[in-house]
Amino acid sequence: SLLQEICCRPVPDMTSGSKPGLGQNGVQFGPEELPPMPWFGMDIGGTLSKLVYFEPVDSTGEEEERVKNIRKYLTNNLAYGDSGHRDQQKQMEDVVIRHRKGRLHFIRFPTNVMAPFLDLAKEKGMADTLSTVCATGGGAFKFENDIRAELNMTLHKFDELDSLIGGIQFIEHNNSKELYYWENPGEDSLACKRTYDFTNPYPFMLVNIGSGVSILSVRGPGEYQRVSGTSLGGGTFLGLVCLLTKCKTFEEALELAAKGDNKKVDKLVKDIYGGDYSKFGLSGDIVASSFGQMNIEEKFEGANKEDLARATLMMITNNIGSIARLCCKSEAMERCVFVGNFLRINTIAMRSLSTAMEYWSNGAMKALFCEHEGYFGAVGCLLELMKSS
Repeated sequence: SLLQEICCRPVPDMTSGSKPGLGQNGVQFGPEELPPMPWFGMDIGGTLSKLVYFEPVDSTGEEEERVKNIRKYLTNNLAYGDSGHRDQQKQMEDVVIRHRKGRLHFIRFPTNVMAPFLDLAKEKGMADTLSTVCATGGGAFKFENDIRAELNMTLHKFDELDSLIGGIQFIEHNNSKELYYWENPGEDSLACKRTYDFTNPYPFMLVNIGSGVSILSVRGPGEYQRVSGTSLGGGTFLGLVCLLTKCKTFEEALELAAKGDNKKVDKLVKDIYGGDYSKFGLSGDIVASSFGQMNIEEKFEGANKEDLARATLMMITNNIGSIARLCCKSEAMERCVFVGNFLRINTIAMRSLSTAMEYWSNGAMKALFCEHEGYFGAVGCLLELMKSS
């Protein structure tokens, strides 16, 4: 598998032409065909760009001199410019990639500020530093010429879905608490996260929620296919909430949604039937029509921007959950893993997906989530380069 290729490649024979070096702790970290440090993996999405920086802890000599400035800047700060952020709580220690030991740092910034990001990188000396940048996502193609022109740097581009799968395998292997589910997701006072044992992962359905949504059927290492998707994803949520409430950021949109009540906006089953629709087991509190009350003047005037944000979030989440459940049923899969930056700090969506998956499967399925929800593509494309070296 890819994971075995990255982590378990035998150290080359010292008598061959490829001579590994030794770090301060005596760990062998060659061979010489490895690309130069520092190493970066980028997933440039339609809404958010994700950057993973591998910081070696076994550097010596010339390499240590070369990486020290960029290391100091990236690791001594949690914010970069106006909108770049390092997710320190996601940092991973003692990671080994091709016999090099180090830590992984996780950084994100909105894709629409790519130009200022490149200016900042240039200001910090990236154009003068020999480094290796792997990229995936649509932006790897869209911004390739800009990155080459501003930073004098060529991107190593890799397939988005290959990178996603490889990144999940690698991070889950290195973090036994990576996957989790929500226990009692429908009850505010009892809802809590529980670690999920993903030791024997296959098969599983993978739902990647970015600007849009891709749904993959994963049956083994490197054995997957895209089975469905929808254009109604995280980008839709953010765009509609910005349009309806005049907010500016994803964080603002979620803050509004957390204070809102979608029942003031949506038409529920009980609004149509006067109660439950017992014949089909539909609770009266289930949404029958998203925004279905907004054609009634008194309801329209009674809904505030928080309610509109919550209704938008529930509409997008319910649609994704419904499609995911149908895909699991058609592919005869019992495990469904949701990833993507739409889920970052988005407890409402995760609990909603969890409730829906349990409800419609009569308790047979749990929605599974990941601690590094949106960074798998960035990690995976870096691993793809090491695989091909």
